[in-house]
Amino acid sequence: MAHDPSTRLTLVLCIVLNLAFVVVEAIVGFTKNSLGLLSDAGHNLGDVFSLAISLLAVGMAARAANKHFTYGYKKSTILASLANAVILLVAVGAILVECVSKFRHPEAVSGAAVSWTAAAGIVVNGLTTLLLMSKQKGDLNMRGAFVHMMMDTLVSLGVVVSGIVIIFTGWAWVDALVSLAIAVVIIASTWSLLRESISLSLDGVPETIDIDEIEKKVKGIDGVAGLHHLHVWAISTTEIAATLHVVVTDAAVMSRVKDDVRHIMGDAGVVHCTVECELPGEVCHEHDCR
Repeated sequence: MAHDPSTRLTLVLCIVLNLAFVVVEAIVGFTKNSLGLLSDAGHNLGDVFSLAISLLAVGMAARAANKHFTYGYKKSTILASLANAVILLVAVGAILVECVSKFRHPEAVSGAAVSWTAAAGIVVNGLTTLLLMSKQKGDLNMRGAFVHMMMDTLVSLGVVVSGIVIIFTGWAWVDALVSLAIAVVIIASTWSLLRESISLSLDGVPETIDIDEIEKKVKGIDGVAGLHHLHVWAISTTEIAATLHVVVTDAAVMSRVKDDVRHIMGDAGVVHCTVECELPGEVCHEHDCR
């Protein structure tokens, strides 16, 4: 399944929305001489960069294949999801460093300024998350962007809560405590994205594929005596390929068996399937299978 045209439009809209917020936040930070606002503007600029990576990957995936990249540039979407996961973990590292600094050297925090700034972040990040929600199902690249923006929305919500608590109690350390809790949530939410991105980058079997079930169904086809050399991998975050060698009982059933195998693969979500049929006396060995 390739990306539909609306995916690019959604990402462009999200980038424009977040970039506009960065500009406004930076202007207010300069005029109000607020280092906090300027720092947050830099953080949100990182969001724009993350969304831009996803957009670039979608654009590259749409490019035609050539003699050097015979599958095209589809795998760039997997690399983009991996980049987003790494960016999230780097952000967590920055949060943890800041938490330690705030616990060791507490500073006075303006609860009202923190709350209003974070509230604006909730609106922008929340709207971006909603725009990406429908696009992230079945697409690891878009899920990476979605998780990134969802976590930022959570961060903003946590900051609003800490700002309100500071207003009524004056406990500046609450800001660091909430940040620490948010960092833990981000790590938990990012782990599956990172694990799956690394797996697909190494041509691991996609999580949506039950390879044991595929083997069972192929072996159950009338005329199939066995199978071997089954490989399933992701071409992109939305397309899966497979190759396999099927041992058939008779040459006359080869054409039908190939059609049946491709049907099974199609039902499993495999869009590119190469089937090689062999007779019992022609079964290739591991070192000479091609």
